[in-house]
Amino acid sequence: MNAYLSWPGQTLELFAAAEDAMRQIPPAFPLDATVAVNPWLGQMGEDRRLAAARLARVGGGRMFLPRDAVARMIAAGDITAADITAAAMAQGFTPEDLHRAAPAAAPAPAVLCTVADLAQKADGVDWPGLVEERISLWAAAQFDRGQAFWPAPDCGIWAAWRGFASHDLTPEIAGLPGFAARVAAMPGDPRAAFAEACSALGLTQEAAPLYFHRLLITLSGWAQYARHLHWTAERDGERDSTLFELLTVRLVWEAVLLESGKAPAPAWEQARAECAMPVQIDRETALDAALQEAHDRSVERRLAAQLAQKAEIGTDTAPTIQAAFCIDVRSERLRRALEASDPQIRTIGFAGFFGLAVGHRGHASDIVEARAPVLLSPGIETRAADAEKSDAAARVRLRTSRAWGRFKRAAVSAFAFVEAAGPLYVGKLLRDGLGLAAPSRRDPPPLLDLPMAERIATAEAVLRAMSLTEGFAPLVLVCGHGAAVTNAPHASALQCGACGGHAGDVNARLLAGLLNETEVRAGLQSKGITIPGGTYFLAGLHDTVSDRVRLFDETLPESHRAEGERLRSALAKAGLLTRTERAQHLPRGVGSGAGPSGPGLVGIAPGMGAGRLPRLCRRAAGADRRAGSGRHGLSA
Repeated sequence: MNAYLSWPGQTLELFAAAEDAMRQIPPAFPLDATVAVNPWLGQMGEDRRLAAARLARVGGGRMFLPRDAVARMIAAGDITAADITAAAMAQGFTPEDLHRAAPAAAPAPAVLCTVADLAQKADGVDWPGLVEERISLWAAAQFDRGQAFWPAPDCGIWAAWRGFASHDLTPEIAGLPGFAARVAAMPGDPRAAFAEACSALGLTQEAAPLYFHRLLITLSGWAQYARHLHWTAERDGERDSTLFELLTVRLVWEAVLLESGKAPAPAWEQARAECAMPVQIDRETALDAALQEAHDRSVERRLAAQLAQKAEIGTDTAPTIQAAFCIDVRSERLRRALEASDPQIRTIGFAGFFGLAVGHRGHASDIVEARAPVLLSPGIETRAADAEKSDAAARVRLRTSRAWGRFKRAAVSAFAFVEAAGPLYVGKLLRDGLGLAAPSRRDPPPLLDLPMAERIATAEAVLRAMSLTEGFAPLVLVCGHGAAVTNAPHASALQCGACGGHAGDVNARLLAGLLNETEVRAGLQSKGITIPGGTYFLAGLHDTVSDRVRLFDETLPESHRAEGERLRSALAKAGLLTRTERAQHLPRGVGSGAGPSGPGLVGIAPGMGAGRLPRLCRRAAGADRRAGSGRHGLSA
């Protein structure tokens, strides 16, 4: 807040309210590095009933299961009377209260009104929709990351929008005269513009927090995108004003609508007073929370019963192969199937970045990719082991490809291009249509530039975090995961979240290479971790689309070729089992709900007799039951 100390006290309080509202918004990361984010991240410090009441007021959203869904679970017996009684007592209700509430429809939440909402009620014009559309049109161009031919000016969010809106005639055509001139007359400093808009709206420190939160909710996800810039800057000890300036943009729309008389002043006074009322947990929200708790208790009860079942204990003999996978749910299926395919293989679960928070510069690229959880700032920079000629040739090829792509999308050439160059794509269309794989690209291995002391310390920290400090098998697979998809704008969401929305191959190869170094092993021995000389670490990448695993075995020594082939064979069987298991749950999957050997079975691998498959599937189910027995334990 140091930048705001010269402002009057009332304005400082509004700045603080804006800061509080911005922290209520969860971040949304860009498409090239999408990771899952808790949608209630901004409410983590609150009781979930209070958070539910808050979100209902600012956006009409619900945190809890729909009541009819809970009612169906009660009718099916999934939620028992004991679950309902325990939940009711914990929330201050009687079991009868919950039984009455479950089949009854929950009332619609009362959402706070903005000036745009009041203006729509007054004249019937969809002002909220127009505000959303105009801001989104500008934001899509402003936040573009290299796709647009004409990039937006890099002059700050407020300055860029002010330049856009002061020439935008759409609001005036829609019935808001003088909008462009009013925006042009606003101060160039976003903080001054924020203060002026708040003054025009008559905002008080009591009404501002909820009102600002409500405005940010109306920005169609742009607030979440800006919040990721704000959140990342804070993580790295910096400051970003994008979200604050975006809030200022939305406030100016409100102020102009109010000044133009589109919203009746008495209605705005009432709405402002409602914004000043503290968030309270009403009875309906408390009932929803109690029904949710009954469901939660039923799930916990069933899980506890499942975990309490006597586990099938595997052999105590040392494994021939160990395999460390990401704890992503898609890899968990493959782990079970892999253990079922070969009793001498044991798997380990760990976060898919394998303890290496790195910023990686790939082959023929100057872009540093953060291959680490978004909570962490990459502390190590790595690069591809490029040969100079190979790197230069790849850069020429990539630049040619980009130039060709820009030519295809250019305004003049786009129309004639399809007619003239269409036949040139026949081969590609046939290859893609028939599912013929293109030649696989061999990426150069990544290089880890760290002093030896840090290499040893890093290796020790990772192995201890994985609980892998003894009992090493002759061959240890370090397997990341990724997803090979085509034309998917959300492709990064299918990659490894622990690797920042990238595939986990770089991290797996870095760790395997680190643990194979003779000097590192000598240093680990002095710290109480002895890796046998006959142990070799091998990196791999699990494609979660095809459930095939690519092994980076170019340097696998002859002494471990037999284990390598054994692993390759087991992975092929495990991939088949995993695909078969998934097929049972696909929409319109034949035999859905039947056993793995039922009529829903698809595609038997060449060389594998159909008679062997049911036995392997039964072993996969046994591996599932053994979870937690030591053969399949998670070591996060």
